[in-house]
Amino acid sequence: MDGRQEGQDGGGSSGGSLILTNIGELATPLGRSARAGAQMGQLLRIKNAGVVVDKGVISFCGEMSDPAFCDKLDQAKREGFPILDANGMACAPGFIDCHTHFIFAGTREDEFFWRANGLPYMEIHRRGGGILRTVEATRKASQTELLELGSKRLESMLCQGITTVESKSGYGLDLDTEVRILETAKALQATTPVDLVSTYLGPHAVPPEFLGDPEAYLEFVIHTVLPAVRSRNLAQFADVFCEDGVFDLEQSRRYLLAARELGFHLKLHADEMAPLGGAGLAAELSATSADHLLKAADADLLAMARAGTIAVCLPLTAFALREPFARARFMIDNGLAVALASDFNPGSCYSQSVPLLFALAVLYMNLTIDEALTGLTLNAAAALGLAQTTGSIEAGKKADMVLLDAPSCDFLAYNVATNLVKTVLKAGTVVYTRA
Repeated sequence: MDGRQEGQDGGGSSGGSLILTNIGELATPLGRSARAGAQMGQLLRIKNAGVVVDKGVISFCGEMSDPAFCDKLDQAKREGFPILDANGMACAPGFIDCHTHFIFAGTREDEFFWRANGLPYMEIHRRGGGILRTVEATRKASQTELLELGSKRLESMLCQGITTVESKSGYGLDLDTEVRILETAKALQATTPVDLVSTYLGPHAVPPEFLGDPEAYLEFVIHTVLPAVRSRNLAQFADVFCEDGVFDLEQSRRYLLAARELGFHLKLHADEMAPLGGAGLAAELSATSADHLLKAADADLLAMARAGTIAVCLPLTAFALREPFARARFMIDNGLAVALASDFNPGSCYSQSVPLLFALAVLYMNLTIDEALTGLTLNAAAALGLAQTTGSIEAGKKADMVLLDAPSCDFLAYNVATNLVKTVLKAGTVVYTRA
């Protein structure tokens, strides 16, 4: 790699125009699809770099000494582009959190301490705690309340460098509340610079009105809620909690096939608590991603690699549950594309911490910092179907970038669990600066 990426000026896109100079180190994966296996560790790193952004789209990134940059710089100055001096800070693509449940009401702090004292997550679930407690609180919440809660959480994400986030439903489990959650995400998109991608997670648990009859609930979801969500264009993805004691393989398959028939892209919560075979089902159905995967079998993971299904690992959840981490090293070494995400939710992972996520990925999942950065940028973008337009710093991509108060992106892991994000740019516009 020659240290620069050059392309046509980004015409026609909405967004800001600027010149970013004096970047101490620019680090980015490259490509318009997920990087798998050894490719995950192949970052482009440029010292003393510059980036030119035209109408929200990157038109050049490379060394400031490159004559092509000087030409772009002169042209941009003539056109009145503002100049942002990075003063030696490192630059990375905006982080992408491709698995969250951030729209909900109520909290479950007592359950955190129950688990800390040894009570298993699924035992809490069986006792009527867990998801159903949040369902009760969320059903009672107005859209105004959900908007306020969601807005605060998005602000927290933005200041940690997250520029795109997935938002799952699944805390309503009825028609009205599920629609209200998804409409809240749609309303939030009009008020935040963070891009939102919505996922319908109706089969998250069996609600009280269907208790003991998961088949009847699944029929309700397939024939009533899924079509309503699709007709209102409220979600791009459909997800299911495929887990022992929740929805089994056949129920998950039936739901996902119905969702695919309606035009949804597919995701699964798979093999988190037990090796049920959800990862294999994800491969069978060519799902976009299978997430969690703490207990996934080798054969199912290898099938995911062949199918091109992205493995989304959620180290904050394993940490909070005190479970063994997903075997990301095995996955990468066997040709999978691995993405990283927070799984922010009120129960098993009440954390949005990007800094802790990087630390856990490197220290306990044995990823290199290059692999971890790819996992939270380009591969996470691919897990949301967005790798063509975002997830990397290269010509033709949306100018979503973060500046770090550090000389190198290595500090994302080395400066353990510390938020280094100084400035966030979304489509070429500065949307956050830490005082």
